[in-house]
Amino acid sequence: MKTVHPDAFKTGFTEGFMKAQALTQRTQDSVKRTRLIIFVLLLVGLYGVSRSPLFSVRFRTTSGLDSAVDPIQMKNVTFEHVKGVEEAKNELQDVVEFLRNPQKFTVLGGKLPKGILLVGPPGTGKTLLARAVAGEADVPFYYASGSEFDEMFVGVGASRIRNLFKEAKANAPCVIFIDELDSVGGKRIESPMHPYSRQTINQLLAEMDGFKPNEGVIVIGATNFAEALDNALVRPGRFDMQVTVPRPDVKGRTEILEWYLKKIQVDSAVNAEIIARGTVGFSGAELENLVNQAALKAAADGKDLVTMKELEFAKDKILMGPKRRSVEIDKRNKMITAYHESGHAIVAYNTKDAMPINKATIMPRGPSLGHVSLLPENDRWSETRAQLLAQMDVSMGGRVAEELVFGNDHITTGASSDFDGATKIAQMMVTQFGMSDKLGVMTYSDLTNHSPETQAAVEQEVRVLLQNSYERAKKLLKTYSEEHKLLADALLTYETLDAKEIQMILEGKSLDPR
Repeated sequence: MKTVHPDAFKTGFTEGFMKAQALTQRTQDSVKRTRLIIFVLLLVGLYGVSRSPLFSVRFRTTSGLDSAVDPIQMKNVTFEHVKGVEEAKNELQDVVEFLRNPQKFTVLGGKLPKGILLVGPPGTGKTLLARAVAGEADVPFYYASGSEFDEMFVGVGASRIRNLFKEAKANAPCVIFIDELDSVGGKRIESPMHPYSRQTINQLLAEMDGFKPNEGVIVIGATNFAEALDNALVRPGRFDMQVTVPRPDVKGRTEILEWYLKKIQVDSAVNAEIIARGTVGFSGAELENLVNQAALKAAADGKDLVTMKELEFAKDKILMGPKRRSVEIDKRNKMITAYHESGHAIVAYNTKDAMPINKATIMPRGPSLGHVSLLPENDRWSETRAQLLAQMDVSMGGRVAEELVFGNDHITTGASSDFDGATKIAQMMVTQFGMSDKLGVMTYSDLTNHSPETQAAVEQEVRVLLQNSYERAKKLLKTYSEEHKLLADALLTYETLDAKEIQMILEGKSLDPR
């Protein structure tokens, strides 16, 4: 057998490796050349198409570089159409007068703000207010959404800003309304991902600085997040007048409901104030939706008029979700739910500072199997310690009822959201409201900055508040055990009881058959 020298193996391996490397390099070079050719062809094609007059017009139009900005006439929209925000309307009256008669305000050398910022939650009527300003003054109205300024092309946002202000100045006096101002006027940041993000807001600042205060152009911006706006945008000389557009109070909600109820066929017995009292926190848009839902329900049921029944149905649907009629609940769980909800109702009915009961139901809605709704007599702008404790007691009523009727081994998970609400109230009383006898009038907003001993003391105070609340609810339900049973039986029979029916049951009266 012939012996092969070790160096021969090394030489063969090296030669094979070098050949493979050369082949790989040739393949990579070929791929690069192909990509380069394709890229050059694309550039040539794009250049040829871009030379076409049709493409040039279409590109500049769709990109916003030459897009025309058309005003809208708002003659049919006035302050009469805006309900529930009287303070905001009053603040904007001077703006209307300025647009009608600018000389009235310049004779003494005064200057109205160039920009007005409307701040408030979604659906409260900011856009409608801006339209009403233009309508009252009978001037052109230019609408723009902040989210539409910057799109796929670099520089489009700044160009659209220039076009907007150019058109507005040519048609002064007029109103420019920029919705979602925070989308275009947010705080400027340096970011390699968005190197052109500053161009649009810089152009907006330049345009607002570029026209005279008495030129007859009023810029109105709307935002849900005033804190997100760039500081340069809200300094004097730009958006220096801020008007808050809050959610309406009970009077405002009544006005809004009456306005929309006039547009549908309504029974004469409908009471808008009752619905308004039960829709705390609703915006104007949500109230409009409520009326529309009620009208749809009445039409689906074949009725000629919308009644309180349909309005209550719509309110419950929005607040608690639609009825889940497909859910099959066995007799045992239905009974537990009836006693649970009756427990809430009994505690609420017999606690001095609790809100009045509006309705109790064991009809599944949304994620819950039952619900007791409470109806405040008036909007609460602040709450007393007694009112907070009453809310906790009512929350505890459901679990206490389960324990007293079915025993500790048969309590359910149905009280989890009740405990969550009660715990949050107790925590706020101790950490924010200074309502702890032991810890005094001091806030503990960030417990991580306090010692372990302080954290333990706060937790103990919260536990004491919750336990005392549980005991108060238990004492009430033991005292009114007979009424508790009567109410639970009535819920099992009728599924839903209103305030009047609950009162009749607790007073020992019989309900009229349904």
